[in-house]
Amino acid sequence: MPTSLVLERKGDLSLRDIPLDLAVGPDDVRIAVHTVGICGSDVHYYTHGKIGPFVVTAPMVLGHEAAGTVVEVGAGVRHLKVGDRVCMEPGIPNPASRAAKMGIYNVDSEVTFWATPPVHGCLTPHVVHPAAYTYKLPDHVTFAEGAMVEPFAIGMQAALRARIQPGDVGMVLGAGPIGMMTALAALAGGCAKVLVADLAQPKLDIIGAYPGIETVNIRRVPAAEAIAAATAGWGADVVFECSGAAPAVLGLPQLARPGGAVVLVGMPVDPVLMDIVGLQARELRLETVFRYANVYDRAIALIAAGKVDLKPLISATVPFANSIAAFDRAAEGRESDVKIQIEMPKA
Repeated sequence: MPTSLVLERKGDLSLRDIPLDLAVGPDDVRIAVHTVGICGSDVHYYTHGKIGPFVVTAPMVLGHEAAGTVVEVGAGVRHLKVGDRVCMEPGIPNPASRAAKMGIYNVDSEVTFWATPPVHGCLTPHVVHPAAYTYKLPDHVTFAEGAMVEPFAIGMQAALRARIQPGDVGMVLGAGPIGMMTALAALAGGCAKVLVADLAQPKLDIIGAYPGIETVNIRRVPAAEAIAAATAGWGADVVFECSGAAPAVLGLPQLARPGGAVVLVGMPVDPVLMDIVGLQARELRLETVFRYANVYDRAIALIAAGKVDLKPLISATVPFANSIAAFDRAAEGRESDVKIQIEMPKA
C-alpha cells in the first residue's frame, strides 16, 4: 500500500499507508506523482472538516493540483506514452450527462473531483487517471508549473466568462492565489491593465511585480476611488470578485462601468447581500465561475509560450516527508505566501 498524506478527520493529518485502487483500465494512465500544490480547499478540509455539503466522514487522501510522469498506459490510450511528463485535470464528469454534452462538465452533478469527499486526492506516489483528462507538458514546462495549471485554469475560466475585449481595463478584488491567477489570465486574455485590490501588502507586492498589474491597498485607498482615478470616473470594463468577502460583493456596482461585466469567482462561506438595483442601474452583466471546463490545453499553451509566468507565485517547495508541516504553514495564511508545493519522493 502506498504511503499517502491522509486527512483522518478535522485537524488530524497523517503520513501512512492506505489502500487505493490503482487498476489501470483501457482508457486510463498510471502516473508517478512528482509535484502537488496545496489548495485553499485542501486546507479548509483540514481545518474545518467540510466545505458546504462535502463533509469528511472517512480518511481521505488530500491534493488535487498535480503533475507527474506516465508509467503505464491502458490498451486504448493513443496520445500518451510511458515517460511523458503530464499534468492532470482533477474533475472527472460522466461523459453521458446532460451537462457534459453541453460542454459545461464542471457543473455536472455526477463529477468526481480529487480530494472532495469521498474521492481520494493525489498526495500519494501513484495515481490512476483517465487519459482524456491527462495533458502532456511541453519539455520546457516544469513539473512545478504543471502543478500550477489547475489553479490557473480557474483564472482562465473567469477570463473567458468575462468576454474580455482587447484593451479592457480589469479589476480584481482579492490577491489570494486565485485572484492572482485571474489577474494574469485577464492580461493574457486582452486586458490592457488590471488593478488588483487587497488588504495584504506583501501579496500586492508579489502580483504588482508583473507588467500590466497595478495594485491597490484598500487599507489606504478604497477600491472604488482607485478605479475611478484610473478610468477618469468611468469604471472597469470587467470586475472579478475573488475574495468572497461580503463587503466586496455589496460594493461591486461602484467599480464597473455602465454595461460592464462582473464575474463572481470567490465563494463566500455564507450567503451575502448584493446590491441588485446598483447592478441594474448600470445594466451590468453578472457571470459566475465554478471550477473550469475545456481550458487546460489553453492554460498549458499560454505557459509554454511564455505569455504567463507562474513561477514567481511558488512560495515554497517542501519534501513529501514534511507535508504535514507544509499544511500547517498553509493554514497560517502568511501574507507572503501564495502557493506552497509538495514534491514527492522519487519512486
